[in-house]
Amino acid sequence: MPKYKVEHYESKIRRHFNPLIEEQELLVKQFKTDATKRIVGKLAKKMGADKIMDAFKKAEDQMKKAQQDAKTFFTKKAKQDEKKTLTYDFRRTDKDDLSLSDCEEQLREWAKSLVDRELRRRPEGEQLAQLEAVKQKAMDIVYENGDDQAIATALDNCTKKIGITWVVDTSKIKQISA
Repeated sequence: MPKYKVEHYESKIRRHFNPLIEEQELLVKQFKTDATKRIVGKLAKKMGADKIMDAFKKAEDQMKKAQQDAKTFFTKKAKQDEKKTLTYDFRRTDKDDLSLSDCEEQLREWAKSLVDRELRRRPEGEQLAQLEAVKQKAMDIVYENGDDQAIATALDNCTKKIGITWVVDTSKIKQISA
């Protein structure tokens, strides 16, 4: 089969399937976001990370307060006595150390992978998987057949299951008057 025909079929398959897949992915994404938020706390508790993260948060809060106190103290002293100059830039923010937000992000990533597996079991996830499988089957039909009529028939049979009509009957379309 000529390359232009294969590209035409690929384009047509994408045109039919991509909107359906994107719509289903949006539904799945909504469930994924909600489920991830719910699971993070449960996952942290189950793993024992909640205690570590609570202690981390308290330590971080104390560190922030101590840093603020130090900045305020030294800045105030430098302003009071003109002879004193600041050798340290109290406005800088270094991000070299592990932070609580790093830990929370790690838990969110682990929760997302759990949610992904769970979502494949939900009806929305199953429907997304089915759409992706039918799209792949349609692509296989194009690559495995050389006859245009056989491809059209096979694609029509394949896509009828999900409500896509591959061969459109144009005989019922009214003539546009000039």
